[in-house]
Amino acid sequence: MYDNSNFQTGVNIKDVDVFYGKNHVIKNINIDIKPGEFFTFLGPSGCGKTTLLRLIAGFESASKGKVIIGENDVTTLPPWKRNIGMVFQNYALWPHMSVFKNVAFGLEQKKIEKIEIFSLVKNSLELVGLEGFENRRPSQLSGGQQQRVALARTLVVKPMILLLDEPLSNIDQSFKEEIQIELKQILSNSKITTIIVTHDSYEAFYLGSKCGIILNGQLRQYDDPYNVYHFPNSIEVVNFLNRGILIPAKVTGENSLENQDLGTIKGNFIKHYPKGSEVQLLLQPEDLEHDDRSNLKLEVVDRKFRGTNFIYTLKTNNNLLIPVFVHSHHRHQHQVDERFGIKRPISIDHIVCF
Repeated sequence: MYDNSNFQTGVNIKDVDVFYGKNHVIKNINIDIKPGEFFTFLGPSGCGKTTLLRLIAGFESASKGKVIIGENDVTTLPPWKRNIGMVFQNYALWPHMSVFKNVAFGLEQKKIEKIEIFSLVKNSLELVGLEGFENRRPSQLSGGQQQRVALARTLVVKPMILLLDEPLSNIDQSFKEEIQIELKQILSNSKITTIIVTHDSYEAFYLGSKCGIILNGQLRQYDDPYNVYHFPNSIEVVNFLNRGILIPAKVTGENSLENQDLGTIKGNFIKHYPKGSEVQLLLQPEDLEHDDRSNLKLEVVDRKFRGTNFIYTLKTNNNLLIPVFVHSHHRHQHQVDERFGIKRPISIDHIVCF
């Protein structure tokens, strides 16, 4: 069994900037990734997250700042001296080699004895669930199996840090959840500090114990996935996650505010504002409850079926479009153009405003 528990290592990025010519792609990023942590960099395409991953690996150079692995400053070290394993987005498998030869390739470059190579490759393939696939070529494998070969090839050399660049981008959507579960189990068994880059928030929240939101080259939020989702710290993070809307409201008390369409909303403010403040309230799909008996009824303008649930889009008198989550087994389903009741009084566990 692969086990890095005796030398788990963290990564510390200090005051890092990266320029491509005059283009400032990474802007003063500071982050401390703990030993054994599963960390995800989440952000849209072109935000700088892959550049940050390549910087840690040594494939990019910092214009300013330092990269510390364990207690060692590796900022100027080449990739082959950092003891880091990286799984690329396209897996980069040798098409003419068998699964065994692909996984053994890095060990063979180190002139390790053949009997030891056989044992290490066997253990690595067992870890990723590919025993019996040793003689197949990459073209004979599914996308998920190819990903596991790339992972086994990286883990077999026992790197101190594992980097994954968009690990599931080449996996069919219908298999993604299954592969996510397999990948998380493999990483848990390896006990290695892992940094994952993705643009998929569901993937980031499932795989990461901590999550960093990268927007326009900046680290905008760094927290537990739960807190990133429920307590976004800026309008920019809210807009990127796209899991709710911002509506105008006025603070009316210690635990209440008022919206012209929805009326009084009560709950615990994450950040307190003086009475009378005009704010933007974050409403997420699960914040409002369906109630056919309510006197607050809004028009259904869209309905998305997501298997276990529906997301209804409701239009208010002031043309706000509000998403509302309803379980798909709910006894009364609504069609577009029907009226949809919102339970009153409206109560939200945590009120996020800007």
